[in-house]
Amino acid sequence: MAFERIDSETIYDGKIATVKKDTFRYEDGEEAEREIVEHPGAVAVVAHDGESIYLVAQPREPVDEQSLLELPAGKLDEDGEGAEATAKRELAEEIGKGARDWKFLTRFYTSPGFAQEECHLYLATDLYDEQAESDENERIEIVTRPLSELDDLIAGCRDAKSLVGLLWFRSYLR
Repeated sequence: MAFERIDSETIYDGKIATVKKDTFRYEDGEEAEREIVEHPGAVAVVAHDGESIYLVAQPREPVDEQSLLELPAGKLDEDGEGAEATAKRELAEEIGKGARDWKFLTRFYTSPGFAQEECHLYLATDLYDEQAESDENERIEIVTRPLSELDDLIAGCRDAKSLVGLLWFRSYLR
């Protein structure tokens, strides 16, 4: 089922995302309009020290969550900075940690029905204290949970990138 983009119009250009109205033509000649959210992509980090996993709790206003528990994560928004470098920066900014060992786990689309955002997932181990400037608008609480609570964390997870990361981590441990 091949298609080609035959028109594209930016209808909103914001700080976090751009919304476009694109027209596609399919091989059968039919055309369809789609609203597409363009996003630079993101990273998420499963960080653990062998005993505990590091998470963050923060308000997520779009879904009316006062304190959503998530993996440390962030947007690919620095020019010329690759995904792993972004993951390292975000880990330091969000939980004040660096890691000596980094392993790429996977990448996935967060919601391909309307958005092109792709998330790169990393495992960070052999942690150490690291200082970095955090975004002044972020309201983050660092949360640690014992690895023995991993199944409970997965069961209660409401954030897609964190759920993907925690499930990959559980599979990695087994």
